[in-house]
Amino acid sequence: MRFKLLSLLAALLLVSACATDPEDTDGQTGGGAAAQTGGSTSGSAPVQVVPGSMQDFIVNVGDRVFFDFDKSTLTAKAQGTLDKQAAWLSKISTATITVEGHADERGTREYNLALGDRRSNAVKDYLISKGVAASRIKTISYGKERPAVLGSNEWAWSQNRRSVTTITGGAKS
Repeated sequence: MRFKLLSLLAALLLVSACATDPEDTDGQTGGGAAAQTGGSTSGSAPVQVVPGSMQDFIVNVGDRVFFDFDKSTLTAKAQGTLDKQAAWLSKISTATITVEGHADERGTREYNLALGDRRSNAVKDYLISKGVAASRIKTISYGKERPAVLGSNEWAWSQNRRSVTTITGGAKS
């Protein structure tokens, strides 16, 4: 998973570096690549995102939600992100997902695996309540085994108390 994410980021940077500036379109009108992809021309090179792809899901929807310490209840912000995920999944009806539950480093391995499981199931239950078929959703808990951020401070812990939705099939490449 980490390798896939790093590969995706490297591809994004490569595409960004190779993109042409809208002023360099040889007199074409219409805003160049940014207009074609819905991207921004505010100082950064536009990134072409294929609608219905994993990249589209990460960039335009959001693939993760965060939890409070020792909690598996969804915050209002998390519900907003999950509402966008449910809408995206209803448009891309062939997509299947895995919801990963994660915890920070505090607590035993067993406790954090159970907490990650509760978090991934909270996300699954919410998506099902929004109309996503249960058969399209798998869950897994990594507990504290796959931190997003290394460190033993509140900021690092807050980034590791999360659930990540990954597209496992049916999306565009």
